[in-house]
This record gives sequence, structure tokens and C-alpha cells, in this order.
Amino acid sequence: MGYYDDHSPNRNRERKGNRGGFFLASFVGAIVGAGAVLIAIPTLSNQGVLPYKIESDQTGTNTNTNPKNVVHKQVSYDVKTDTTNAVEKTADAVVGINNIQSSSFWSDSTNSDEAAGTGSGVIYKKVGNRAFVVTNDHVVEGAKKLEVSLTDGTKISAKLLGSDIWTDLAVLEIDASKVKKVAEFGDSDSLKMGEPVIAIGNPLGATFSGSVTQGIISGLKRTIPIDINQDGVIDWQSEVLQTDAAINPGNSGGALINMAGQVIGINSMKIAQQAVEGIGLSIPINSAKPIINDLEQFGSVKRPYMGVDLKSVSEIPAYYQEEALKLPRDVNYGVALRQVVPNSPASQAGLKELDVIVEMDGQKINDVIDLRKHLYQKKKIGDHMKIKFYREGKIKETSLTLSGEKLQ
Repeated sequence: MGYYDDHSPNRNRERKGNRGGFFLASFVGAIVGAGAVLIAIPTLSNQGVLPYKIESDQTGTNTNTNPKNVVHKQVSYDVKTDTTNAVEKTADAVVGINNIQSSSFWSDSTNSDEAAGTGSGVIYKKVGNRAFVVTNDHVVEGAKKLEVSLTDGTKISAKLLGSDIWTDLAVLEIDASKVKKVAEFGDSDSLKMGEPVIAIGNPLGATFSGSVTQGIISGLKRTIPIDINQDGVIDWQSEVLQTDAAINPGNSGGALINMAGQVIGINSMKIAQQAVEGIGLSIPINSAKPIINDLEQFGSVKRPYMGVDLKSVSEIPAYYQEEALKLPRDVNYGVALRQVVPNSPASQAGLKELDVIVEMDGQKINDVIDLRKHLYQKKKIGDHMKIKFYREGKIKETSLTLSGEKLQ
């Protein structure tokens, strides 16, 4: 009648036999499949299909008379990924920097010098017998001598060409005869939130030289208040990239690179608070490049000067935007002038206190960072600049000629 109605005497025996055959076939199939994979892996590795290569080292022989003479295989993996390729491209261009100062009062020798601090730097240029290294201003501050350590351990005396306390950048010159790698600068303006990045540097000095940590871009256009002279008054808003790649003491001046191995930031500082973890900060390379060029050529930064005290409209309460600045309701961006220096380029152009700059040379100005970026990256001393601004709720235009006296 059917399967469930089968009452024949041999029914259980047949089912038992079939079950055993099924498991035997499955077991044999698994063995054959595993063998096929083992055979295929070396072939796929040799053809470059796998992200690694397999190399075997055979020693000894296998004989029937002596079972101890067996074949030993040593398998190694040559891993190649975007991360390893990026590190390989740039790591040798990241160096250690020793800040050597006069010895302390308690030193046995009155004429000896000692390392007061260590940091990192990036070799970014090589011309003839000279090579140039960018690092942080605070890494070289107060140095009597400076010494650069290459990745192979070679130590080279370095000359400080210039440093800038405002942007925390400095440029050194070294003998290029031992330099083998020069880093390539990327485009920090093209970075995206969540993009993977790699930090290379020397956390805790020589103990962990050439360390590599990986993370992502956690924030773009972050601004960090800087008190230059430690008087409790904020003097500068430093534009930085935020990353969760581990950046520790000694990493300062090292490279933050993208997956193409290009330097997109100079690591500068880390927020070290008990409640904060995984916030590393790096100077965007597009902001750093004009500073680096000036320090290399002139020893100081040649900044255009307007003669104004600035505050972003976004930082001003809405009530004062309407009542004091007289801004239209749909204008919630721009830079308010808190003070205009007499006889400055801004004063000569007719700008006044409480004016709100919203455009420079046809480019929208959202905040102080936009204004400084346009001023310091796109303009030079002596250049003319067209400005659109609001005064008493009305849009106006003017133009000014930039001088080179003070920092905005």
C-alpha cells in the first residue's frame, strides 16, 4: 500500500543498510572535498587569486625502514592587503625625532646634553643632498640640538628651518644620503567620514618606533581652541581631523595616511581625559602644506592680514543675530567682526564692527575656519580680495588689499 504500510520481515534491515550507506557516502565525499581544497590552495596562491602566498620548506625524507625520517613542511603566508601596501609605501618615510637639551642640574657632567623629549616626523621632500622633515612645533620646542632617527636605526643631525606655534608645525633639514623613502601628500579635503586611515609614528619613543595603528576618520573640520601663551584666553582655533586610530605621546609629528599610502594629516595631539577614549587629532595636510612651504623657504609663516577680530555667526545666540547683527532670518552663517583695527586693510576698505562677512571672492564663508582657509590658502600678501557682508540687515560689497603684519 505504501511506505508506512510495509510490514515485510526485512523492512528494518533494508532501512538500516541504506542509512549506513548514506553516511558512508557523505563521509567519503567530505574527505574528497577536503583533499580537493588542499590541492587547489597552492595553485590558487601561485595564480594570485588568494590575498596571500603559500611557501613550503621540505626537509628530510620518508622511508619505510626508518619511520622517524618524515617530511616536515614549514608553511609561511605572504599577506598582501591594502593596509600592508599603504604601510609599506610610507613607513620608512616616518622618522623619530630627539629633542636634545642641556642636561639637568643633577647630571654628573656639567657639559653633557640629554634628550628632553621624543616625537615623530615625516620626510616629505628630497632635493640633491638635502631632505626635509615636517613635525610638530612642540616636538622641537626648546631644543639645543635635534636628531632624526631613520627606521634602520641611523641617526642624523637635523637643522631647524622654522616653526609655527599657531599651527603646531615645524620643518627640519637633514642630510639626504641615507634617506631612501619620501612620503607623498594626499588630499585631506576629499576625506569621508568612516574612511579607513592608518597612524604611523613612535609612541613612547624608541621603545615602540615605527608603530602602526588603524582606525577611521571620526570627524572632519573639528576645531580645537588653543591658548598660545597660557593666559587663559583662547588665541586660536586649530582645524583638525578626528580619528580613532591610537595616537599616544611620541606619535606627535607622525603621519596619518589613507589606504593609498598618502599622508593626509600630521598627528598633533590627543585629548587625554578619563572620560574620553579613542579621540586622536591630526592637522589636515591641505591646511599644513602652505605652512610647510613658508617654513621651508622663509623660516616663518607669511600670513595675509586683514586687521579684524572674528567670531562665527553659528556661535552667536539667535537673539543677538537678529538684535545686534540685524541679520535676516534666513542668514545663519558667516563671520561677525567684533573689532576692526584702525588703519588696517579692513578699516581702509570700510568694514566696521558688527559687520558680517558672508562671501570672499565669490566663495561662501560659513564660519571662521572658512575665512582663514580662504585667506591663508588662496591669498597672498598684496593680493586684492572682494568681500560681501551684511550691515544693518543689508548686503554690501567692498574690496581690500591684504598686508602682512599680524595673525587674524
